[in-house]
Amino acid sequence: MARTQAADYDTKREAITEHAARLFARRGFAAASLSELADRCKVSKSLIYHYYASKEAILSDVMNDHMDELLDAVESVGENAQDKEDGFQKVTQDLLQRYVGAADKQKVLLYELDSLPRDVKSEIIAKQRKIIKRVEELLTLARPHFAKDRATLRAKTMLYFGMLNWSHTWFKPNGEVSRNDLAKMAADMTLGSD
Repeated sequence: MARTQAADYDTKREAITEHAARLFARRGFAAASLSELADRCKVSKSLIYHYYASKEAILSDVMNDHMDELLDAVESVGENAQDKEDGFQKVTQDLLQRYVGAADKQKVLLYELDSLPRDVKSEIIAKQRKIIKRVEELLTLARPHFAKDRATLRAKTMLYFGMLNWSHTWFKPNGEVSRNDLAKMAADMTLGSD
């Protein structure tokens, strides 16, 4: 007879991935141990194994959870939006909002992709490509002339993600510039002159 799952199973898995993201971001995936993670979670190492088969499985969830949040942000803006420029502004704001409290996950995503098994790495890369494609679509809806020059469109899109993805390294949420102001600046720069 199969064991029933505890009511708080998902909550405990989420707590493990949050602690793991922090640990992997600070120590690196290879240097971090499951014993250290168990200590940070204030649980036994065997309990970690109850929720996850391996350290790689935890890393996979850290990255997949973050990527799914980012996918939700870019897919939430529909092509039917009245003002396409406002749609692009909104997706930029939504992406930056998803980064709130996710600096550790973002750092893990940027630095630990090669630590994943090949099939999981391919899954993450497919999600990244989907996000990039969706932003390119939203960008060309706001600025149709960008579609005529694929190289420039790709460069603008990658510069856009460079601005957003690395903001966790310097942006101060309590500083003089708000997150929404930062999102507007990033969107304006991307939509600006060719």
